[in-house]
Amino acid sequence: MKQRTRKLIGTFLIVIIAILYALISTTIAAAKLADASGWVHLIYFLFTGMFWVVPAMFIINWMLKPDKQSQGS
Repeated sequence: MKQRTRKLIGTFLIVIIAILYALISTTIAAAKLADASGWVHLIYFLFTGMFWVVPAMFIINWMLKPDKQSQGS
């Protein structure tokens, strides 16, 4: 697969992951942290806001792999 195609697919995957992750983490916060203090909310959203970067990092590394050289050249 060419790098250009991987970048297109990876871009869509990162956007989808970010949207789904935001919806899931907000739903969990609303269900479990409704009566918690503002500090608990701040810590929770700081942690969950940084945690989605881990899968995105793997996708970005995959996107940036160089193209394989053809055997015939």
